[in-house]
Amino acid sequence: MDIPKSAEAIEKLSCVQREYLADAQDANNQEHELTLLQAIKVYPKAVGWSLILSTTLIMEGYDTKLMNSLFAQPAFQDAYGNLQADGSYEISAPWQTGLMNGSTTGQIVGLLIAGYISERFGFRKTMITALIITICFIFIQFFATGLIMLEIAQILLGIPLGMFQTVCTVYAVEVTPVCLRAYLTTYANMCWVFGQITASGVLRGVLPMPGPWAYRIPFAIQWAWPVPLIIGIYLAPESPWWLVRRNRLEEAKAAVTRLMITSNVSFDADKSVALMVITTEHEREEGAGTSYLACFKGTDLRRTIIVIACYCIQILCGNGFRNYSTYFFRQAGLPTEQSFNMSIVSYALGIVGVLLAWFMIPHIGRRTLYLWGLSWILGIFIGIGGLGIPKISTALAWGIGGLLLFSVFIYDATVGPVAYSLVSEIPSSLLRSKSVVLARIAYNILNIINNTIVPYQLNPSAWNWGAKSGFFWAGSTLLALIFTYFCIPEPKDRTTVEMDLLFERNISARKFAKTQVHVAEVI
Repeated sequence: MDIPKSAEAIEKLSCVQREYLADAQDANNQEHELTLLQAIKVYPKAVGWSLILSTTLIMEGYDTKLMNSLFAQPAFQDAYGNLQADGSYEISAPWQTGLMNGSTTGQIVGLLIAGYISERFGFRKTMITALIITICFIFIQFFATGLIMLEIAQILLGIPLGMFQTVCTVYAVEVTPVCLRAYLTTYANMCWVFGQITASGVLRGVLPMPGPWAYRIPFAIQWAWPVPLIIGIYLAPESPWWLVRRNRLEEAKAAVTRLMITSNVSFDADKSVALMVITTEHEREEGAGTSYLACFKGTDLRRTIIVIACYCIQILCGNGFRNYSTYFFRQAGLPTEQSFNMSIVSYALGIVGVLLAWFMIPHIGRRTLYLWGLSWILGIFIGIGGLGIPKISTALAWGIGGLLLFSVFIYDATVGPVAYSLVSEIPSSLLRSKSVVLARIAYNILNIINNTIVPYQLNPSAWNWGAKSGFFWAGSTLLALIFTYFCIPEPKDRTTVEMDLLFERNISARKFAKTQVHVAEVI
């Protein structure tokens, strides 16, 4: 509910702010003075709990890669595909689109649910509920006897996957100091890559198997994740920011204490909670609400647009094109086994890319990495499109595959992981969960369009663009690059209250990094 803007209410909130101001300033200064090594020593528990919650995204990466790659698996094609003129079986473009969009549609539902229940019941209960639901819905996928049943399974499984997308990155930001946030939010992208490479490895292992077990075993492996994650999340502390928003300050202090080891440096949990209180109350005083509608009012409108764009840029720079790498390699002329091998190599490069991103982010910043990454990807897609102009040959197919591998590396060293950091650091604390929900919904809607377009681009029975699709994605990448330059700010080394002040002063995105603000300005 929005806080009333009466003089009495504002005076009351100002008194609260003055009471906590000194402690909040100390906590804010301590966050800036904390080095990476000190933060790791003080916050190892917070790091561990955040890693556990983010590990749920391995399931999302696995599921996305699994279905994309099954379209190219002979056993899956024989079971669910249509007979082609050359005697082979293939899943039609409409069904490929339907299966991928089914999961995406379910994720939109899950995101909306998570936006409400995570703020009402907390992050832990939301995640545990989603994991229990996942266990049940995998049964439908495993025992699917036809495409319709498989479509139902995809929709239902998408619901908990959507819930995971919101909670893990928000939790990472709310339990760690500024110098650790970039690492733990970008770890979400690492989990995506882990899930994708796991799916590729599993599918490569079952490729020679005949019959339904070639695709049922990959479905069954999904049961390995939920139970250990449920146990880990049950033991984790709740987000202290969420507890402050619920006015449970003593519990927030206890949660902060559980997140760290205080013997290494001088630390006061009360001061950390004071910074959370003063930030939350300042946002309320400025008129920020907690509803979805509030995301589109005042300064939060600009923040919401930026967050939505940050996620959508992942699609616009051709991530969906890369997700179809195995299918693309086959259509480009590579044998099935070589296609799967190339896919595994691509995600191994993705892991290396994320590790490189962890090294670069503290020194270069989020905005600069976005600009660099999009510039490289633009050039790569122009190259892929150019190689698609001549008649395809084995040499050209390997050249296209090599550029796709390089594209995966660049993406996972820049845009891929940095997006998770940006979308969780830019919103206000009151609207962080709902802003991420709206951004991910926009991402999924764009992904539905993407899942509709890409099969037609690559399918020989549809548009049959092949590698020339690179020109299309080069154009969308250029649009993303222009938006990034003019609109996406640099949140590096900024606490939540500092981000609030920068947006309230309507600072240009290109000047965020150099503009000075102080906690005392909230009074």
